[in-house]
Amino acid sequence: MSVEIRVPQLPESVSDAKLMSWRKQAGDSVTRDESLADLETDKVVLDVPAPINGVLREIKAQAGATVRSGELLAIIEEGAAAASAAAPAIAAAALPVAAAANGEADSRAAAARTGPAARRVIEENKLTTAAIAGSAPAGRITKNDAQAAAQVAPAAPAPTPAPRAGRVDQRVPMTRLRARIAERLVQAQSTQALLTTFNEVDLGAVQELRARHKELFEKKHSVKLGFMSFFVKAVIEGLKRFPLVNASVEGGDIVYHEYFDIGVAVSTDRGLMVPVLRDADAMSFAAIEQRIGDFASRARSGAIKLEDLTGGTFSITNGGIFGSLLSTPIVNTPQSAILGMHKIQERPMVVRGQVVARPMMYLALTYDHRIVDGREAVQFLVAVKDCLEDPGRLLLGV
Repeated sequence: MSVEIRVPQLPESVSDAKLMSWRKQAGDSVTRDESLADLETDKVVLDVPAPINGVLREIKAQAGATVRSGELLAIIEEGAAAASAAAPAIAAAALPVAAAANGEADSRAAAARTGPAARRVIEENKLTTAAIAGSAPAGRITKNDAQAAAQVAPAAPAPTPAPRAGRVDQRVPMTRLRARIAERLVQAQSTQALLTTFNEVDLGAVQELRARHKELFEKKHSVKLGFMSFFVKAVIEGLKRFPLVNASVEGGDIVYHEYFDIGVAVSTDRGLMVPVLRDADAMSFAAIEQRIGDFASRARSGAIKLEDLTGGTFSITNGGIFGSLLSTPIVNTPQSAILGMHKIQERPMVVRGQVVARPMMYLALTYDHRIVDGREAVQFLVAVKDCLEDPGRLLLGV
């Protein structure tokens, strides 16, 4: 019996996907749930699994093609024995670029034991999967495994430079994710009246609270107590007081969201992703830290789901992890505001008439001035600051 392999149903916000590579070629045996191909959308990389055991009889869409929901990708013959050799033309078209460079056998091994992020590191460093010990279940190789192997691998001899007739530019196409990010940023700048207001917060109280309870917190919840859970909770308190900051514009209407789905920006090799904490107001500190850690891990390994990245009523981005002292973040449309966190830096501050060193952070709130006035924006930022400087407010709701 023949079974058709089609592009999975894509969300309404995603019109098409790019077929990055095939992990199998025509004539290969496949097992149920084995990944056959990688599809890249403008948000995530998706695996296309085999629904049955059998043989990949025919490939209908070649690597590099743009495909849509329901489009035919390949045909599997159930229970058939693998052909001794596939048709040369089909095999050549189905193999990813990495297989042409590293050899057919190494490409199949890499596909079986790695995900998209790990394969990229392997290909860029010209490694072989046989030389890498996988730390994930079933011996799968993670991105961290590949990066560790790249650091200890012997350096390839530097090629002898050819005589230069002039300077040469390298031109590479944007990934779909990068192109989508660019599109959304330009859209935000051209459709919203963006303005940024700033404040600074003394994080001494939060640091002291974390230092006092971090060991017990981690022992009880199996996750570290970070700063982000405090910021998420402080933001929610501010949004409750100033609902316009949690609203959005639809045509000529202002839509007030009576729930708090907070997007938390995560940096990956493919670009910035913003997974969403659904109903974050109902989550504990531990649940927030666990969910953010899970999001970050899956986003960087290429395993995050499309539904994790959709929606959101407000976003938080932390440039401080890269050393940024101050920035003006761009709103994630159709939201009306985004909070930017920055580097914690000890600075001299006057406290009760004395100049002392305090752990300070600049906060930036970029907002859509069409619906949020300066008064609401400043007061919202002050509410966030007050909650962080006196974290007892988050527990007491005052």
